[in-house]
Amino acid sequence: MDIQTIILFALFVAALWYVGRMIYRSISPKQGGCGSNCKCGVDFSAIEPKQK
Repeated sequence: MDIQTIILFALFVAALWYVGRMIYRSISPKQGGCGSNCKCGVDFSAIEPKQK
C-alpha cells in the first residue's frame, strides 16, 4: 500500500465517523435543559392571566 491510499482511507474513516456522530447526536434523546418539561425555567404560579 502506498502512502496516498493510506491517507485516503484515513480521511474516509474520519468522514464516516464525523457523519455518524452528527446523526447519532441529532437522534439521541436530550438530557436535562429547560425544554425537558421540568418547570425549572419559569414559575407559572405567580403569573395571573389577563382579564378581557
